[in-house]
Amino acid sequence: MLENEHCSAEPTRLNKEEVDSLLDEVSGWTVSDEGSTLVREFTFRNFYETMGFANAVAWEANREDHHPDLELSYKRGKVHFTTHSADGLSRNDFILAARVNALTG
Repeated sequence: MLENEHCSAEPTRLNKEEVDSLLDEVSGWTVSDEGSTLVREFTFRNFYETMGFANAVAWEANREDHHPDLELSYKRGKVHFTTHSADGLSRNDFILAARVNALTG
């Protein structure tokens, strides 16, 4: 299971077939039109839950040294993963996406 893996310190860019295969393992996530970013939007009951989610994502990201871009509003959190050093998507993005999914049940 992806959420039990750790991020690589030297990630490599995935090809389209690898991305498509891993996408099946992270429910709710989509790949951006240009194919370089993994994205999912979450909705919450209130601002407190949104901020709790953001802090939990930050904790996981810091632990693995792989940080997303976050967009936050009152009842919404949108997460974007990409691997800048690989100039696209790497397995690290999917590992963290799986962990974020685990945070939300």
